[in-house]
Amino acid sequence: MGHILLIAEKPDAMRRIAAALAENNSLRKKVSKQKVEYYEFERHGKKHIIVAAVGHLFTLDAKEKDGWKYPVFECVWVPAFQNGKKRIFSKKYFETIREVKDEASEYIVCCDYDVEGSTIAANILKYICGVNDAKRMKFSTLVKEEIVEAYENASPHLDFNQIEVGLTRHELDALWGFNLTRALTSALKNQANKGFAILSAGRVQSPMLNLLLQRELEIRNFVPKPYWQLELHAEINGVPVSALHEAGKFWKREEVEQVLNECRGKEALVKAVERRKYKQNPPVPFNTTDLQTEAYNQFGFSPAQTMNIAESLYQIAAISYPRTNSQKLPSLVDYERILRALATLPQYRPLCESLLAMGKLIPQEGKKSDEAHPAIYCTHEVPDLQRLTPQQRKLYDLIVRRTLAVFAQAAIKESMKIIISIGKNDFLAVGRRILREGWISYYKPYVKFEEQMLPEVIEGDRVKVLGLNVIKKQTQPPARYTQGSIIKEMERRKLGTSSTRSEILQTLYDRKYIVGKSIRVTKLGEIITAVLRENVPSIVSEELTRHFEQEMELVFHGKKSRSEVVEDAKRVLLKILEQFREKEVEIGKKLLQGLIDLKREARTVGTCPSCGGELMIIKSSKSGKRFIGCSNYPKCRLSFPIPLNGEITPLREKCGICGMPLVEVRRKGKRPFRMCINHKCKSKEGWKRSS
Repeated sequence: MGHILLIAEKPDAMRRIAAALAENNSLRKKVSKQKVEYYEFERHGKKHIIVAAVGHLFTLDAKEKDGWKYPVFECVWVPAFQNGKKRIFSKKYFETIREVKDEASEYIVCCDYDVEGSTIAANILKYICGVNDAKRMKFSTLVKEEIVEAYENASPHLDFNQIEVGLTRHELDALWGFNLTRALTSALKNQANKGFAILSAGRVQSPMLNLLLQRELEIRNFVPKPYWQLELHAEINGVPVSALHEAGKFWKREEVEQVLNECRGKEALVKAVERRKYKQNPPVPFNTTDLQTEAYNQFGFSPAQTMNIAESLYQIAAISYPRTNSQKLPSLVDYERILRALATLPQYRPLCESLLAMGKLIPQEGKKSDEAHPAIYCTHEVPDLQRLTPQQRKLYDLIVRRTLAVFAQAAIKESMKIIISIGKNDFLAVGRRILREGWISYYKPYVKFEEQMLPEVIEGDRVKVLGLNVIKKQTQPPARYTQGSIIKEMERRKLGTSSTRSEILQTLYDRKYIVGKSIRVTKLGEIITAVLRENVPSIVSEELTRHFEQEMELVFHGKKSRSEVVEDAKRVLLKILEQFREKEVEIGKKLLQGLIDLKREARTVGTCPSCGGELMIIKSSKSGKRFIGCSNYPKCRLSFPIPLNGEITPLREKCGICGMPLVEVRRKGKRPFRMCINHKCKSKEGWKRSS
């Protein structure tokens, strides 16, 4: 009788699962020939071996390696370590599984219970172990009790619905990625005499970039419109009050002047007082998108960073599985036990005790659900906070306080409006206050509510006018997307999944299509997207992306097969590529010209103060040294020295001291810094000469 082989998704999860399932002090750490650890233990008198992957051990690759030719519709699963240096580290885990699979008589999958985890396991079973089915453990936390229950109640078969969705998604993404990258690069390569860039596009990546570019163009094309507001400064019963004219905005200066004239010398009275009490329910539990958005708003964590930190907290069993759409908590969890465990930490003790004193714990829940996992919550496995990183402590505190807040009472607030009349003109003073904090006291300091107190008044009270102030403003362009708001917008538009959105966003940063926390589309991102929008709009179509997301939902529910969806995708993609090929020459020319302009722009620092030419970063062909010189050389010989090492980026800003252009210098392992290019600028007094 052979051993039972368990397959975990990551090493940390493997260790916790092994420790939870081992009986009679049987846990033994083993090391493979590749120096990778795995564990051996006994349970119910049977020998078990548990090994770990490190995420995906397989990736899709084009079957035909024929340069930049397209279309390519045949792709195959290959070991990830064979397909690029970035995944070479996965080889030792691949070989370790192959080493211990011999003599296994039964397989149990304990990878994350979601589409990606199921796909990871299915490929390992098929291509390393040579089997197509296994038992499946399902759990949402790595606490011992849940792992044991998942083992004892393991499904006798794999979750084929999730596997089929995963395989479909990977194949669609690969087909789009292979073909669009080949098409774009081929179009550029055929126009460039020498040297060319590899350009990429993707099934979700391109619509997302197009969405960001739309906002970029809205901001760029926005024409501000002036308007005026009229503010009353007054005193009621000795208390200062500010109130705005009820019109809000005046679009003509003459209108506000007319109101000023109407108010001069007139008595001011309290015309009416309006009060309204209202309840504000607790927030709902975090799902992935909500957590990413809140972590960005509170700490500035990127969505990808949030997921990495949350994953690390999940691996130590401190929180539940962080990749979920659900805003609902599991009904069978012992929340009193969680509160008692959290109460061992001084900062949470009063909050936990007050919740426990309320009696039955009923959570506030949202509408969204997930068949695989509940909302994110903290477990009774309270970590040693001193052993957490500062980032882990921040995110853990956020999740703990959110978990507590969902069980708390509603907050009660009061809004108050005082209507002050001066002749026939009304001014509104608005106040607000908290009457009962409720859940707010549990979610501090992550609640932003500023109380605005107003004096106690009654109708007919006299108001002492201190002055009327005309404020000139102008309309503002739409705000740039942040990393938090774009993830939320993608969810609203049904682009990508909770597991993939942060990765797609990070890909756009990595490829230098976007920059900044307040996201700005780079010239490169704009060039590619503009060319696609103009010539092959289907590539950036949100509707097409949503269509295939809906198709994959049908695959999940067994209403369509993977082959049907993939064949449909191939037909759609073939039409897109035929359209692309018809315009390939034109597309190539536009891409080439755009990249030439981009390269020149990246070297252009500013305007030459001597002749009006362009100051550019130049590398000497003789010495190999770089400097800033004028484009009108040799007629203009103005030049400036710059650091010889590091990446230099023009900032399109001027020095506040001498008015010359500023650049940013980035050196490996060091913080970037800004500098004026003028070596004689007073800002550089005390600097050592850069070399």
